[in-house]
Order: sequence, then C-alpha cells, then structure tokens
Amino acid sequence: MDSDFLPRIGITIGDINGIGPEVILKALEKQKITKLCTPIIYGSGKHLSKYKSELGFHDWQFFTINNTKQANRKKFNLVNCYEGPNFELTLGEVKKEAGQLAFQALKRATEDLKNGYIEALVTAPISKDNTQGEEFNFPGHTEFLADAFGVEDVLMFLVSDDLRLGVVTGHVPLEQVKKQINKKSISKKLDLMKTSLINDFGIQKPKIAVLGLNPHAGENGMLGKEEEEIIEPVVNEYRSKGNLFFGPFPTDGFFATQQWKQYDAVLAMYHDQGLTPFKMLAFDSGVNYTAGLTGVRTSPDHGTAFDLAGKNEANPGSMMQAIFAAIDIYKNRRLNEELTSNAISPVEIKKIIKANKEKN
Repeated sequence: MDSDFLPRIGITIGDINGIGPEVILKALEKQKITKLCTPIIYGSGKHLSKYKSELGFHDWQFFTINNTKQANRKKFNLVNCYEGPNFELTLGEVKKEAGQLAFQALKRATEDLKNGYIEALVTAPISKDNTQGEEFNFPGHTEFLADAFGVEDVLMFLVSDDLRLGVVTGHVPLEQVKKQINKKSISKKLDLMKTSLINDFGIQKPKIAVLGLNPHAGENGMLGKEEEEIIEPVVNEYRSKGNLFFGPFPTDGFFATQQWKQYDAVLAMYHDQGLTPFKMLAFDSGVNYTAGLTGVRTSPDHGTAFDLAGKNEANPGSMMQAIFAAIDIYKNRRLNEELTSNAISPVEIKKIIKANKEKN
C-alpha cells in the first residue's frame, strides 16, 4: 500500500442552519488533518462563508473546486452543490431550502463515492423533515445509502474506541420492532457485523454479545418468548459453527455491570436499546458507521442540534472521530484486500493492521 497516498474524504455540509458546519469547521481547524487525508466538503461556498463569519472563523479558508480531480491535498476543498432559489442563513431554524442543499450535497457526494472519486464519506447531520422529497423518501442517511448502493441490507454500527454496537432494527416505530425480530433479520445483522469487524477493524475472530428484546431477556418466557424461540436459537446455531457469539443478555444488567467490555461488539434489537447506552458512554467520541456498503461512510453520532446553532458551543469531538474512523476503515479495507490476495495468514494480517494503527 502506498504510504504517501492520502485518501480523499468527502464531508457533506448537512443542514446549514444546524451545528453540522460548525463541527466541520472546528474539526478541521483543530487538527493537522491534511497530513492524514485530503478533505473535500460538499455544500455551498456562499453559505459556508456566511456561517464561518457568524462564528468568527475569519482565518479559516477553503479552496473552491468543481470536481475532486481539482482537490488540493494541502487545503480544505469545497465542491459547490446547491442549485435552487437563493436563501439566507437562519441559524437554528428549519428551512426548506436548507434541506434541499443538504440533499444535493449528499447526492453529489454519494455519487462520487460510488464512482471512486473519493475514498470515504463523512456526513454531517440533516433534518429529516426538510430533506424529504421525491428523491429522498427515507428515514435517514443509512436507508438512503443502502438504496443508492443497491444493497438489500446494511448495519447501523455505532463505534468508539471502547464500544462497538449495532442494531437489528433501525429507524422504525417501536410498535414495528417486534414484527421485524426474526431469525433472518438477526442472522443478517450478525453476518454484517462479523464481516465488518474482520475487514474494517482487523478483528479476525470477533467475540459478539447479543442482547434480548424483552425486560430481563424474557425471564425464561414469563416476559416474552422471543429470546427462547428466536434469539437464543440463532446465537446457538452460530456458536455451533465456531463463532464466538453469546446471549441473549438483559440490557440493563449487561451495561450496568460493564459486561460489554468483554466483547468486540454488541448487537441490540432496536434503536434506543442500543443507542441510549452508547451515547451515554461515548457521546462526544462516538461514530455512526454504515457497515455493508462497498464504500466507507461514517458520521457523528449526534443530530442537527438547532438549539445550539450559532452559539459556538458545539463539541466537534464526534465529527473528528468520524473523520479519523473513515480514514482508518478505508486503510484497513485496503490493507486487508492486499494481504488476503497475497495469501497471508489472518494472524499476520492482524499483526500488520495493529502495527499500522500504532504507526498512525
């Protein structure tokens, strides 16, 4: 692998009236990021200039380009994406035009990722309400990207230095969760999680914990049958094939006693069951990663936070980690592909990936 190659990391602007642009500015300003990658922001130069002026980032400069071939590896680059009526920046407010800009930036960046014009994509938060339209009729980024890449299923994978957590059901109403918990859905997510841990994180024999659905993991059937009839049989089947998969575990005790520290990853049954403990443990450093795509996509694990927009109080920690994670996952994938093609053993692959992480 060429050690001098710097991956081009696309960063979508998100909702221009939220904190997305702020955390992008801060994340890039505080790090010597151009030594690790070539950052390319997808958005509107006019609105980003106004945004940085509002927050006092007068010395922060970007280089406007028409396409990624023009990107300057020593500067912050910006691809203008917005086509629509002129609108003013109104920090903290939901505005239809801002949703159009967010979608157009996402669409352009996604196409560039699919075509190999960027090596990875980091998405700033959008407002799902004002982004909806004929071309974006999805609960969020994850579902849009799955459709754009033409894959049947992906895994919403929340990752930090200490905890990796995926969910079986993502952005669905709670009343629909039980209907979507079955052998097929759990198996698909376990397969995606295992593959990602191996290819994206360099863990050759991952140890995975699976949470139950009901309180106390069903209490031997008294509080629900899903654990006995669905979840446990799936876990046992995988373990019989040599996988280090365990569970189902009661969620409250599992996190309260810090059992999660014994595993490489955790699979939760539904959104809030997993994201609530994850955000409590890693809110400023957690990253939302979409496993299962042929391209690499990460994002900070927070939303638009309109109530903080324009106050210069947003913490860029999660955005910084999202950029770092995108770089690391891309490099791990590339290294894994090269080593696998040369028939190097999994143990040697793990050693090389570990050495590469320590070097960076």
